[in-house]
Amino acid sequence: MRYNKALQKLLDRLEQLNKVGAALSRERDLGHLLEVILDAAHTLTGADGGTLYRVTDDRQALHFELVRTLSLNIRKGGAGEAVGFPDLPLYLDDGRPNDSLVAVHAAVHDRTVAVADAYDNTEFNFAGTRAFDARTGYRSRSFLTVPMKNHDDEVIGVLQLINAIDPQTGRVTAFSDGDRRIAESLASQAAIALTNRQLIGQLERLFESFVNLINLAIDEKSPYTGGHCQRVPELTMMLAEAAHATDEGPLAGFSMTERDRYELKMAGLLHDCGKITTPVHVVDKATKLQTIFDRIALIDTRFEVLRRDAEIATLRRQLALRAPQDAPAEAALEQALAAQLAQLDDERAFLRRCNTGSEAMQEADQQRVRAIAGAHRWRAPGGAEQPFLDDDEVTNLTIRAGTLTGAERDVINHHIVATIRMLESLPWPRHLQNVPEYAGGHHERMDGKGYPRGLTREQMSWQARMLGVADIFEALTAADRPYKCGMKLSQALAIMRKMTDNGHIDPDLFDVFVRQRVYQRYAERYLEPQQIDTVAQQP
Repeated sequence: MRYNKALQKLLDRLEQLNKVGAALSRERDLGHLLEVILDAAHTLTGADGGTLYRVTDDRQALHFELVRTLSLNIRKGGAGEAVGFPDLPLYLDDGRPNDSLVAVHAAVHDRTVAVADAYDNTEFNFAGTRAFDARTGYRSRSFLTVPMKNHDDEVIGVLQLINAIDPQTGRVTAFSDGDRRIAESLASQAAIALTNRQLIGQLERLFESFVNLINLAIDEKSPYTGGHCQRVPELTMMLAEAAHATDEGPLAGFSMTERDRYELKMAGLLHDCGKITTPVHVVDKATKLQTIFDRIALIDTRFEVLRRDAEIATLRRQLALRAPQDAPAEAALEQALAAQLAQLDDERAFLRRCNTGSEAMQEADQQRVRAIAGAHRWRAPGGAEQPFLDDDEVTNLTIRAGTLTGAERDVINHHIVATIRMLESLPWPRHLQNVPEYAGGHHERMDGKGYPRGLTREQMSWQARMLGVADIFEALTAADRPYKCGMKLSQALAIMRKMTDNGHIDPDLFDVFVRQRVYQRYAERYLEPQQIDTVAQQP
């Protein structure tokens, strides 16, 4: 009978150990992982207290990560109160191991140490333990200190258990050999899980650093889009969290895990990575005539030449009148010159206004540009007469909206093709495999008239549609564009309402965006005070 009970106890422990191993492999959060390790050790060995240390990055000390004493309800470290204890140095000033401390000894010499009664032990210094006992009225007696080694056989931490509790009597007893084997097995599993989590964390940080490096390159290339690359992911996540919190309507079933959130965040950060291939003079085109420089200056020069030629021609005619001294004729010439110069100044001011771009250029203004181009000829260096505006300048100055020609807009639009190609070429792990689809869909429309693939609403994920909403709102309200001022909230939302009605953006997401005031939270963080006006709520 006693044999059967011992066997059953062993089997129960093994089953618990297997469950702990499975839990360790699932846990992604490093702090929670450490808590799982120590809590499992308490459960498997019946220990009342425990401490988990990690070897510092410079391998010179043990850092307190967690401290637990169940009977005193002490839980420090992890998600709770900070431990606050100083690190334990692994080596003395002369380079010798700091063997007086049992946790350090276990780490430096890679061996498990069991102490039956700390107060009777003369091998190690338990002054810190006794000070803790004096403050709390606790009695630390038995210790089991186990090094934690990774797959490279390198000690990365120490698991220390205090006061084994006899389940029958409730008294403190020494840790048994079975406790030792269980603790060592747990420490081995925990060390591997901890190392894996650290390696995954390092790889994720490296990946995020590369993503930020791409955005930094875009930022350095164009200060007008660097802020966009950072703000769109923030706004996307705000909208995603609002959708996650929705418990009614089409989005009631939408939910996200932490992995889902990370995947969407990465997609947001990478949604414009293709802009690294876009020529900077197109990305930064602040005026219609800008290329490497703003060619409006050349037109200014031509106007000055026209003014010069007009004055010279008038002076010549005045000189021709000198013999007869015809005052009325000279006055008429001067009046004609003044009228001609006034017309040139008016045309010059008009073309400068046209060059700045607007939301919509009137057809009459476009016709006037063409008329000016045909009305004048100017004499270039060498004496040859030239059309006042060449065909390319006319094309640019008559752009209906914004500052980009059709060809330049195609160049800009190509960034999304480049984004998709870049992202689809990467070997994404399973939990990030949707990044290309999310990032590559933010210029599609719900009615299938978007680009580059002409996807319809039904062919797109919620996440891709969220990125589209965020991209549009950020572009409308951004105050750092070279060609426009940032819109006020009411104006931007009115435009987006029309875009919803005409099949551009998702109506359900826009409803969440407005109803849960996502725009307001974003505005308070990123917009200028003068942009934040009152928005009438839709019924």
